[in-house]
Amino acid sequence: MTLGSLFNPRKEREGIFKRSGRLPPGQSLTEKFPVLHYGPVPQYDMSQWTFRIFGEVEEPKTWTWEEFLKLPMREVMMDIHCVTRWSKFDTRWRGVWLPDLIEQGIIRLKPSARYVIEHCEFGFTTNLDLEHFMKPTTLLAIEYDGKPLEPEHGYPLRVVVGALPTAPQDPDTRYFWKGGKWLRALEFSAMDRPGFWERAGYHNIARVWREERFEGD
Repeated sequence: MTLGSLFNPRKEREGIFKRSGRLPPGQSLTEKFPVLHYGPVPQYDMSQWTFRIFGEVEEPKTWTWEEFLKLPMREVMMDIHCVTRWSKFDTRWRGVWLPDLIEQGIIRLKPSARYVIEHCEFGFTTNLDLEHFMKPTTLLAIEYDGKPLEPEHGYPLRVVVGALPTAPQDPDTRYFWKGGKWLRALEFSAMDRPGFWERAGYHNIARVWREERFEGD
């Protein structure tokens, strides 16, 4: 422990994560949960809310909120890394994992499905390859830290992407914006289709450990 860390405990904890290999290059520890998004926070009448799956699937599906809550759920602990250079560790999420839906026959993908387009409120989209969407660190989350998502963090449903604390240097870990807030649909596609931030110059793949923040990085 340095003299400076005695007056800056956050900096000392940041050093611990860095030495353990969990803090990616160019990132800093935050103990808050910064709110970053473009546009307003939507308000919902949950009796009218629906979520759908469509595209390269054998049968499109639509769930009400009550129906969605009956889908198989799991809890995941992960480290998350924002493109704006903050990282938050050991975050706890609960929600639906895509492979559970596939294994239980709730949805059936066509062989042509290779990408997932996340459709969120106000026309916002972002994209992930199907292989990454099947990872245990990609979740359709309804809860954070044991509580329903707060509105500014994506209530009632968002995609979360991160890294397992036990395997923090997974080279395929993606920046947090690849998990869209206020999710309303997943579209399975044969072709990749960059979303809002990707069309604005952010990196299409967005691998954290390669610092793929913007196209050309």
